[in-house]
Amino acid sequence: MGEKIMYDTIFARSFSRYDQKKLGYGAFLACFLIALSFSTVFKPYLGPLTVNKRLSINDGLKMVRANDTISSNATFFSNVVISFNATVEMVSDGSSNMSSTSRNDTIGSSTSSSKTLGFNYTNGVIRNDTRLMPVLEINNGSSSQQGQGKCMFCGCVEGGVPEKIIEPICNIEGRTEFCEMNGDIRINGKSSTVLQVGMMTENSSWIIGPYARKGDREALSHVTKWRVKTGVKDGDNGVHQCNRYHGVPAVVFSLGGYAGNNFHDYTDIIIPLYLTSRRFNGEVKFLITNKNPWWINKFKTILRNLSHYDPIDIDNEQQVHCFPTVIIGLKRDPKELTIDPSRSPHSMKEFRQFLRTTYSLKKTTAVKLTNNNRKKRPRLLILSRKKTRAFTNTKAIATMARTLGYKVIIAETDSNVAKVAETINACDVMMGVHGAGLTNMVFLPSNAILIQIVPIGGFEWLARTDFEEPSKDMNLRYLEYKIKTEESTLIQQYPPYHEVIRNPGAIAKQGWYAFKAVYLQQQNVKLDIHRFRPILSRAIELLHE
Repeated sequence: MGEKIMYDTIFARSFSRYDQKKLGYGAFLACFLIALSFSTVFKPYLGPLTVNKRLSINDGLKMVRANDTISSNATFFSNVVISFNATVEMVSDGSSNMSSTSRNDTIGSSTSSSKTLGFNYTNGVIRNDTRLMPVLEINNGSSSQQGQGKCMFCGCVEGGVPEKIIEPICNIEGRTEFCEMNGDIRINGKSSTVLQVGMMTENSSWIIGPYARKGDREALSHVTKWRVKTGVKDGDNGVHQCNRYHGVPAVVFSLGGYAGNNFHDYTDIIIPLYLTSRRFNGEVKFLITNKNPWWINKFKTILRNLSHYDPIDIDNEQQVHCFPTVIIGLKRDPKELTIDPSRSPHSMKEFRQFLRTTYSLKKTTAVKLTNNNRKKRPRLLILSRKKTRAFTNTKAIATMARTLGYKVIIAETDSNVAKVAETINACDVMMGVHGAGLTNMVFLPSNAILIQIVPIGGFEWLARTDFEEPSKDMNLRYLEYKIKTEESTLIQQYPPYHEVIRNPGAIAKQGWYAFKAVYLQQQNVKLDIHRFRPILSRAIELLHE
C-alpha cells in the first residue's frame, strides 16, 4: 500500500494533470492496437462461432435469407456457422416431409418414423445451371459433407455470402407465358397458388394458364389458372408453412387445352416440356394440373426420360410443396412443331435424337437408292384413318405404289407411341391426309419424305404452318398433293352449286366450328390414282439424290 502511495506521489510530481490525462489516453489506444493485432494474427486458428439455439426449420431458414445489409458484413458472416435442428420425415424420393407438430416447434428427439437432422450453412457455393447457390450441408449426427445438401436459396456471390434474391421472371412470348421463380417457393395445389416467400421483391401477382397456347380461348377455357405471388412473408394471410421440401426444381404445366389430340400433344406440351426441362438433366419434378391419366400413360416413356421422378397430381395434393426453383408454364417456339436454335440452346435435330434414344429407334437416315442396286426397295407408309379424312381407296393406292417399286405398309396410329415410333422410323416415305397423324413425322429418319394430301376447303395455310414448314427443320423432304373437288366425298353430300363446294371461304367466315364440322369431320378422300402417281415417282427420284 505504501509503495502505491509513493508511486502516485512521484507520478503526480513528474507530470502535470494535463500530461497525466494525455498519457492515459495513449495507454488505452496502445492496448486497443495490441488486442487488434493479436486477433488478426491468430484469427486463422479460431474455430467458427456456433449458434446453438434450437430453432424450428422455418425460423432457421429466415436467419440465412439474403438481405441488403449482409454483404457489408461479409468477413464476419463467412466465419459463422448457423445451425438448427428439426424433426423431418425423410421421403423416398430424396425430399423431406415435415410433420404438422414440427413445423413451428423444434422436436428434440427423433422417432421411428422421423430423423433429426442438423443443417449447417457455411461459406462456399455450388452451381445450379447458371446461378450460384450457397452450400447447404446436412449433418446426420456425424461429420457433415459439403455438397450433399440441397440449397433453398439463389443469388449468392462467389464468397458464399447471400445477396439480394433474383426476382421472378415472367415472360409473355408469342404463343406462351411462363414465370420462373427462385428462392423459398411454396405451392398450394388446393388454391392453385405459387408463392415466393420472404424474398426481397416487390409484392406482385400474376395469373398464369400453364398451357403453351396463349390467346386460344377455347384451349385455355379447359386450363386451371394459377396465381403467382411475390413479396409475401411468413405470417401473411394465405401463406402456409411447408409440409414437404424438395431439393430439385419443379415445372408446373397443364394437361388441359387440346391434350389428347396428337398434333397438340407435341406442339403444345411435349416439345415445350422438352425445351423447359431439358436443362435439368432429369433432376426436376413435374407438377401436373388438369391431370389426364390416359395422356400420362401414353407419354410415360418421354416423361421418364425428362424427369427421374414420378409426376405429381398437384391439384389433389393436400400438402404445401416447397422447391428452390419453380417454372410455371412451358417455353415454346411461336411456330408449330418447331425449335428455333437461334433463340434456344436446343433444336429439332436434337429433339428428334432424344426421341430416337427414348424409343430405341434404329434408323437414322432414309434409304439411299442407286441405279446399281435396284433390288433395294424404299418403304412407303400409308397412314389410314377410320373416321374422317380417310382414304376410301387405300388398296388401289398400295397396288399402284408397288408397281413403282415401293414396299407398302398400311397402318393407323394409336396411343401405343413406342409401336408407332418403331413403325414410322422404319419407313422412307410417309403419306397421309392433313391431320394429327402426320405429326408422327417426328419419328421419320433424316432425309425421309413426307407427302401431305390437302383436302378441299382452304387448308393451304394449315397445311403449310402445321407440317410443311416444320418438316424442313426436321431435315425431311416435303411433297404436297392438293385434291380436286371430284376426289372429295363432299361432292356426294352437297350439290355442285352449294357454298361448301363452290365457296369454302364463306364457310370459313362463319367461324372455326363451322369450318371444322364440314371440312374436317364430313370429308373423306378418294385419290385419283393416275393423277397422284407422279407424286410417288418424284419421291423415288428424291431418294436417289
